[in-house]
Amino acid sequence: MADAMLAELQYHFSMVRGLANKLYSLLGAAALLAFLSLAPLAHGLPVSGLYEQRVAVENESLAERNSAYQVAFRRMILKVTGDERWLESERIRGASGNAGDFVQAFAYTTEQTAGRVAGMVAGQRYIEVQFSAPAINQLLAADNIPVWGSNRPSVLVWMALQDATGQRSLLNSETGAEIIDYMRRFGEERGLPIIFPLLDLQDRRNLPVDAIWAQDELAIRTASSRYDPDSILAGRLLFTATGELVGLWQFQFMDEAQTFDGFDSELESYLEQPLTRITSQLAGHFGLVPGGQSEQSVRLRVDGIRDFSDYSALVEYVRGIGLVQAADIVSVDGERLELLLDLQGSSDQLFDLIALDRDLLPINSGESADSPLLHYRWMR
Repeated sequence: MADAMLAELQYHFSMVRGLANKLYSLLGAAALLAFLSLAPLAHGLPVSGLYEQRVAVENESLAERNSAYQVAFRRMILKVTGDERWLESERIRGASGNAGDFVQAFAYTTEQTAGRVAGMVAGQRYIEVQFSAPAINQLLAADNIPVWGSNRPSVLVWMALQDATGQRSLLNSETGAEIIDYMRRFGEERGLPIIFPLLDLQDRRNLPVDAIWAQDELAIRTASSRYDPDSILAGRLLFTATGELVGLWQFQFMDEAQTFDGFDSELESYLEQPLTRITSQLAGHFGLVPGGQSEQSVRLRVDGIRDFSDYSALVEYVRGIGLVQAADIVSVDGERLELLLDLQGSSDQLFDLIALDRDLLPINSGESADSPLLHYRWMR
């Protein structure tokens, strides 16, 4: 049956060519570009090295290596799951003591410094540890701990800073280099794609510092639209005369806005609180327990499949979505392809995961007697 369906696909693709060309001839180039510009382009970003960690070591002894394995294991679990609470799992704590059992490969490296000691280049020694992804996923599945996939939602960060004299400024590399450096390190360690606005004339016109300070939800969302972020973190931070840090945060995600306070005496711990909070929220939304049973079937209808190359790319894309356990072709009609997907989760989760990419433009979604229907246009 698969061969027959494949033959049918090739027949249709040989007979049907180019919806884009038809639109071009009917509407003209300008109108077609205007149509495409209306597409809501999400900005999910792939995160690499989820199961890899680098740890500083004093030497290459077995004891030092085993100690580094445990540090790397906990950091890796935090990055893979996105939530600190899983580190307290009894199963995870037990596995941490035997972290070497999950190591697939390791190597030592040296990060050189400018100084020289006794004619040798000085530097810090590191061990780079590669954990076995299947073994880690099996461990997490045994405790029903979800894994946050490598395609992760971006977070656009705006901040307004006010010093003890009342002077306000937008966060940039001059006014808050320490803040930006910490946020970038946090993003790398947790696998959270953090992006910052250009703060050019357009940004400053669309979102003045006082609008961020006032936590103007609409103004923040409107100014952020040029970056197509998946979520927005906007904060205001007051540096008091007594050295305290007082502020307010707003997190916009999935058309909802949450507001929460910030208070601390140390900058890094002040910044860690909101970043940890939103990371846990995003991981909880997109994370899936590895190897879970199929929860729902959904029909995926995709228009704009012009040739066999499009078909192959679509199938590869669908199979790469962690939520999809199986995909079967249901029908082919011209440039429209319909698939039946078995999901390890819900159709809502699938919709959110697809929204992280630019490959499928939603047309509409609906319900049928047999299964939910998601309707898209292929945009590659």
